[in-house]
Amino acid sequence: MYYIIFAILTIATLYGLWLLFRKAGKQGWEAIIPFYREYIMAQLTARPTWWVFLLLVPIVNIFIFYALYLDFLKSFGKRRFWETVVAVLLPFIFLPLWGRDPNVKYLGQSNTEEFNKKYPYKKSVAREWADAIIFATVAASLIRGFLIEAYMIPTGSMERSLLVGDFLFVSKLNYGPRIPMTPIAFPFAHHTMPITGGKAYSEVIKLPYKRLPGFQEIKRNDVVVFNFPAGDTVALEYQETTYADLVRSMGKDVVHNQFTIVTRPIDKRENYIKRCVGMPGDVVSLERAKLMINGEPAFTPPEMQTNYLVYTDGSGLNRERMHDLRIDFRQIPEDPSIFEMHMTVKQAEMIKSWGNVRDVEMIIYEDDIAYPQDKHYNWSIDNFGPLTIPAEGWTVTLDSLTIPLYGRAIRDYEGNTLEKKADSYYINGEKATSYTFKQNYYWMMGDNRHNSLDSRSWGFVPEDHIVGKALFTWMSWDKKGTFLSKIRWNRIFKGIN
Repeated sequence: MYYIIFAILTIATLYGLWLLFRKAGKQGWEAIIPFYREYIMAQLTARPTWWVFLLLVPIVNIFIFYALYLDFLKSFGKRRFWETVVAVLLPFIFLPLWGRDPNVKYLGQSNTEEFNKKYPYKKSVAREWADAIIFATVAASLIRGFLIEAYMIPTGSMERSLLVGDFLFVSKLNYGPRIPMTPIAFPFAHHTMPITGGKAYSEVIKLPYKRLPGFQEIKRNDVVVFNFPAGDTVALEYQETTYADLVRSMGKDVVHNQFTIVTRPIDKRENYIKRCVGMPGDVVSLERAKLMINGEPAFTPPEMQTNYLVYTDGSGLNRERMHDLRIDFRQIPEDPSIFEMHMTVKQAEMIKSWGNVRDVEMIIYEDDIAYPQDKHYNWSIDNFGPLTIPAEGWTVTLDSLTIPLYGRAIRDYEGNTLEKKADSYYINGEKATSYTFKQNYYWMMGDNRHNSLDSRSWGFVPEDHIVGKALFTWMSWDKKGTFLSKIRWNRIFKGIN
């Protein structure tokens, strides 16, 4: 349905351009050929024709297109504020109207001195600012929504692959831009209004999930930004803990009495960044903190961190050296000769070679309750699975063992009602012994394995929650540094692996 509407609006816009091209003495068909159309617009407005080559440059091409487009409309006398607004927001309505209006005529090349003398038009200061703000807002919103967006790493769940204070560019084009599901929103805000608080979006219009074609499919081990699946319901005063965990620990009545509970649409949930370690149809498991995919050892990120116990001879550790190595550590109060350290495999091997170190062993967490938090599955963050990741078209049998694993996906992510009655399970009011999934799902984990809230805690990431692919770090800020050392110069324009 969305594609039909999009096609109708596009045809209406091109029809309007066709009519305007003919009024300017050109052939109508020249208005529907990309790049050649902009080449003709440059001629009709006295802009440099080499600007057309800039349409091949991402981000820059948006500014070039709108400059030519608005200059083209100026050549027909369309220079008022409201005309600029509707030309950008409602071209499918106003271009055909202007094209069919006999009073709208081509006046000449709008960027010539002769044109400005013949058709003088002076903008007020307020109009100049309004035009600039509208253009910048529209252009930046298009770039942010469909091309590329900047993110900052706020937590250490991807350390050391990504550091707290890293500023990233995330591509929407790689996997295909997702059409905004909640299109009415305050510009540049995600889900909360800046300064004043409150919702930064309206759900008056809600669109179904659709994604435009991308350059590639999601690949195993890509670093991906996605909307937090467990962030559909949020306690505003206590957002660091998921709603489900709050209910489990405090009870639903207490949570609703103590906190303000809100629900958020998919594209307005918190943005998370993790590594996609499991693909649709994969079988994922962890054996003593070792990730296995389809029964085989999985990729180990070179900067992956876990917790270790370091046994020393009691002579202590050089704190400055530990600081230089960026290793967090603490002494075990019951035995000061033992240290708990958070580090990579290479660092663990190096420390094990120190003269005053007797042994180094990885900590295995058995007591941390993991997804699906059900009595049938005694899984932890380090010993988990095996678990099959749903794929589009995959059918699962419904019983007491599969419902804890896949019930939330069937109900919340696929939009069904799911009930258990005495004789069977019922989906959308009909008895069902199995369910076939409508979309793909992924398994996301942080490289900082013992300090990451990821799929081990809340399960699968649906395809419609995927935002984009992390490309590179364009800036990195270390709040612990001093002066120029606050900038991590070696991370600027560093690719993400």
